[in-house]
Amino acid sequence: MARTKAVLGAGARLSDYLSASLLARVFPPDAVHGVLNEHGRNSQRVRSFPAVAGMYYCMALSLYPEAAYEEVFAVVAQGLAWASGAAEPALVNKSSISGLRIRLGAAPLADLVERCCVALATEREHPEAFYAGRRLVAIDGSCFELPDEVDNAAHFGYPGSRTSVSGHAGYPQARCVVLVECATHAILGANIGPYRSGEWELCTALLPRLGPGMLCMADRGFNGVEHWRQASATGADLLWRCSDTRELPVQQLLSDGSFLSSIAPSSAARAAGATAITVRVIEYAMPADDQALPRYRLLTTLLDPKSAPALELARLYHQRWQIEAVFDELKTHLRQSRRVLRSKTPELVKQEFYGWVAAHYAVRWLLHQGASRHRLPHAELSFKGHLELLRRAQPRSGAFPPRASQTQAPMVR
Repeated sequence: MARTKAVLGAGARLSDYLSASLLARVFPPDAVHGVLNEHGRNSQRVRSFPAVAGMYYCMALSLYPEAAYEEVFAVVAQGLAWASGAAEPALVNKSSISGLRIRLGAAPLADLVERCCVALATEREHPEAFYAGRRLVAIDGSCFELPDEVDNAAHFGYPGSRTSVSGHAGYPQARCVVLVECATHAILGANIGPYRSGEWELCTALLPRLGPGMLCMADRGFNGVEHWRQASATGADLLWRCSDTRELPVQQLLSDGSFLSSIAPSSAARAAGATAITVRVIEYAMPADDQALPRYRLLTTLLDPKSAPALELARLYHQRWQIEAVFDELKTHLRQSRRVLRSKTPELVKQEFYGWVAAHYAVRWLLHQGASRHRLPHAELSFKGHLELLRRAQPRSGAFPPRASQTQAPMVR
């Protein structure tokens, strides 16, 4: 869709606009300045395109994936032009944008995501986000393609390919892992690494985001003994699927048909003093579903069948699939099915990834405002509709101070 390039008012700076943008309601300027200062990346003098503006710009890149760098600048600058009237053209070219992105790197955006991407649901307003007082979260990984540049290929690697002459796929890929609040789809933590990284290797950086009062769900890739030990040590309860062929001896049959068993550490871990871990095993089938497997098996830290009946946990586990919807929102709607990210170096790929996560969280934050005000389940509201709302509203949001608009009723789509 064509967009008119905007100009800045006389004496106005992009940073003045961006500090009052919709994105700044989710990622406050004080927090942005804080991470920039901690990493020594903040601007030391007044610039037309300072570091704080670059942070918001990196988020906006994922809101407008089809637009060129300069066009994204024009969109985010449009608010000032609209508010102040026509004046001088914005003198920010592609080389200035690239230079600022290189100076910023990925670390400030990664830290900003860690600080600002917090859980959104409250039990009083959204009880579907909780089970027995525990916030429902899920963790999983996915891959995405990158520009086929030498540096990206060397750092992230290619998937294999049986049909390619080169023996690998046409594009390098990165692997990511995210921790998600199931009901709101808010990303609470994210990590990125090479394609051949193990998912658990990437997950360990997200474990500090878990804690007491959470019930974390995961698929079969996360059921190693040490994985279980590390995750349960956070204080969160676990509900993880495991292979139906895994040997789990029945140690105590429980009243609801589940049973207690134990998972044993490796011989090396036992030599170091590790002991077996008691788990509860829930086995169930879905005979009404022709596509279902003959048997499903879950492991959980919730050992009491009275406070957490097996049937309830079996039903609950399927909320884990909400994380697949999050990956769809990231890849299909935010990126508009673009095959690859923009960035041509590993550091900028990581920066773009965290900007992408931040943009997703901003859309989900906006949707949450409507869900909370109108007491609606988040599933009844359209992510795509709110994404388009944010894309339309972002260019004009500079006309309003960030606190004034908080009193206005959010739109529900």
